[in-house]
Order: sequence, then C-alpha cells, then structure tokens
Amino acid sequence: MQRLPATPALKRFIIGITLFILLTLVAVVGYTSFGWNWLDALYMYVITVFGIGYSEVRPLLTPGQRFFNMLIIVAGNAATVYTIGAVVQLFTEGEIKRLLHLQRASRDINKLNRHVIVCGFGRIGQVMAQELTATKTPFVILDVDEQRIDLAMQLGYLAYWGSAAEEETLRVVGIDRAIALATVLPNDTTNVFITLTARSMNPNLLIVARANLASTESKLRMAGADHIVLPTKIGASQMTNLIRRPRIDFLEQTGD
Repeated sequence: MQRLPATPALKRFIIGITLFILLTLVAVVGYTSFGWNWLDALYMYVITVFGIGYSEVRPLLTPGQRFFNMLIIVAGNAATVYTIGAVVQLFTEGEIKRLLHLQRASRDINKLNRHVIVCGFGRIGQVMAQELTATKTPFVILDVDEQRIDLAMQLGYLAYWGSAAEEETLRVVGIDRAIALATVLPNDTTNVFITLTARSMNPNLLIVARANLASTESKLRMAGADHIVLPTKIGASQMTNLIRRPRIDFLEQTGD
C-alpha cells in the first residue's frame, strides 16, 4: 500500500485529531478523579467543549475543579477550531482529491511487472518519462519532492512520494519485479547510495546511474551500477563535435 504524503494540510488535520483525542482522555480522567463515573465525565466534556449550554452534570465544588473545567473549555475549543480549520484546508486546497488520486495510483503500482523505476523527476527524469511513454515501457517515478510528484501525476505518470534510498520505498514500487532502475538525481552521493541499496535488493536489476563528477564513476561501479551517464561530459562532447564537424553534424541531423 502506498504511503500517502504528509502534506501541510494533512499534517494539520492529523495534529488536530490527535490533540482532540488526547484532550478527551485528559478530561475524562480529570472528571473521574472528582468521583464521577466515566459516562458522566464524557458527557460533561462534550457539553463543555461544544458549548451546548446544558447545566453541569454535577456541581463543581472546589476552586481546583472549576479551574480544571476552565482549562478544558479553552483547550477544547482551541482544538476544535484548529481541527475544523484543517478540514476546511483539506477541501479548499484539493487535498482530498489528491489523496484519492494517490490511492488509485498505488493500486496501479502494485500491478506493475518488468517495469522501470525512475529515481528523480528533475529535467533528466522528465525526459526519460517522455521516452519511456513513447516506447510504451511501464515505469514508476520516485521523488521526495511533493511538487514534482504532483507534476508527474498531472502528466499521467505513475508516481510515488518517498526516498529511493530507503529499502521500504523500493519495495513498495516493486523492485523485486522491476527490470531496470535509473537514478538520475543531481546529488552523486545519493545516487551511489541508491545504487548500492537497489543492487542488494535485486542482483539481476539493470541499473543506470547519473554522475555529475567523473570521480563518482568508479564509486557507482563499485556500488553495482551497470551503466554510468555523465550529462556534463556528454553535452561537452556534442558541443565539441558541432564545432569541429559542423557540416557532418548538419547532414546527420537533416538526413532522416
């Protein structure tokens, strides 16, 4: 099952519900310490927090009991307002629709077999997604950036929010069923670690890794990468060829 991203709105909702539950427990324990039964304590909490206006279940005789009740009123109303605000935010920001979309994507990811895992949806990852789509190759995108995951889903790609360096994340996207993994993140250290983790989980996996520095190539080889691509080196070579052989390259480009 795909783990749902903990977006700010969702985090706020979870915090609000948690606070409300904890406050309920504190209130019930506090009222029962006055000698009330648990049902009277819960009833007192509900009518107090929601301001129904009913009279007290039992008289609050001591200053301590009254002070406790005032704290419950203030804290309970604050937690209620906070939680309602989180619910409104979930709907107004389209979070409910987004989470439902993620759940549908999760079911599709579970059906993948002999697919490609693309780690990173930056410029290179986006081009790879276009190429894989054109060749009708099944793939799933991994990224820790929520905005990039949103973009991938908007473009119709299967995407999972999580770190490709974590075994659980790779397991969720079916690394045991995948035929290839491409790690194209801009950080060489992360690419090395992802390669090492993926190779240990699937010895038969074809791994293609990006390296920004030439010195990283040997580390990626040792980590288990089958192929290493250095975008800077490839781009520089192409530019040099255009300068040295402009006529030949022009003919190659227009010959199709």
